[in-house]
Amino acid sequence: MNMTRKFKSVALAIAGVITIPSCASTSAATSASTESWRISGVQHGKASWYSVRTNGGSRTASGARLNNNAATAAHKTLPMGSKVRVVNMANGKSEVVTITDRGPFIKGRVIDVTIGVAERLGFASRGVAPVKLEVLGKSES
Repeated sequence: MNMTRKFKSVALAIAGVITIPSCASTSAATSASTESWRISGVQHGKASWYSVRTNGGSRTASGARLNNNAATAAHKTLPMGSKVRVVNMANGKSEVVTITDRGPFIKGRVIDVTIGVAERLGFASRGVAPVKLEVLGKSES
């Protein structure tokens, strides 16, 4: 009897392991890929990065808490909440970020991204990279 109970437990555990991946949610990947964007403007210049440590605090101009790994950025004039695709012209890597802060305030720089974005775009160690900004707007279906 004890062996039967153990066998049933093992069988249920195996069935659970097989079933769980097929039930996993893919909503995050799906929602990002199904959203359609149009490019409403393009800017070229240099990007730099900032972090909680270099920002002198953890709050952004929008009032949001700065997170080093978040896909957020600072821009001088774009409205808060704007979506921007940042393309590293040196390696072609890109990421969509949300504008939550103001800056950069150094001539020639068009955007400050979080250090996490800079790492994903491949320029964190250099500090500055040539970029293309594609200002995104929702595409009308």
